[in-house]
Amino acid sequence: MGTVFSCDVRGGEPAAVRAALDEAVAGLHRADEVFSTYRDDSQISRLARGELTVAACAPEVAEVLELAAEAERVSEGWFSTRYEGRLDPTGIVKGWAVERAARRIAAAGGASGVGVNGGGDVQLLGSPGAARPWRVGVSDPLRPGGLAAVVSAAGTTELAVATSGSAERGPHVVDPRTGRSAVTDLLSVTVVAPRLTWADCWATAAFAMGAREGLRWLESLPGVEGLLITAGDEVRCTGGLAARLG
Repeated sequence: MGTVFSCDVRGGEPAAVRAALDEAVAGLHRADEVFSTYRDDSQISRLARGELTVAACAPEVAEVLELAAEAERVSEGWFSTRYEGRLDPTGIVKGWAVERAARRIAAAGGASGVGVNGGGDVQLLGSPGAARPWRVGVSDPLRPGGLAAVVSAAGTTELAVATSGSAERGPHVVDPRTGRSAVTDLLSVTVVAPRLTWADCWATAAFAMGAREGLRWLESLPGVEGLLITAGDEVRCTGGLAARLG
């Protein structure tokens, strides 16, 4: 998937944790093999060319496409799996794969806390220790090396943090209405939600919408908070975000 993954596991029986980590890493490699649009022989590339049907693909292909269809419905089309007329579900695959890896480790390894980071998008489960919540720093797109905020998982056993923006990768979010790079006043959108599958999708969709519409839409989603930073160094937040900072 063209990025770095890391796992932070607390507690659990060492041998079981190691086996769970091995399984999770294998699952991430498998997701890349199945869904990579850069591999001509991946199932998603073959599906896009009409060489395979969804039924002939691995079961996770149907699962991801169903989730993507739901994301498109909820975002009123701002999230899409179509790019230049081709099937491209990469906007949901990373978040889905990271969340799945975290849940595999937590279920199989007996760990009390699991954090999986995929290129800056994080799924957190449990806690790192007694009375110690997970905390995630949100990069400041205008100040390299600085933090715009710190998100805390205090009071919850499931939390995901996903950021979409142009600071590190340049313009790469596409406006599904035009098929071209999104013209937006935003530099980054960070979404906080229980599941990374959705946080990843919502961050992408809100970024394409722009600051005003993106903030309004994020406010309408239950259990979702957002931090939006504009090119003019303006910070906009959903009403409940303050309770997640610390």
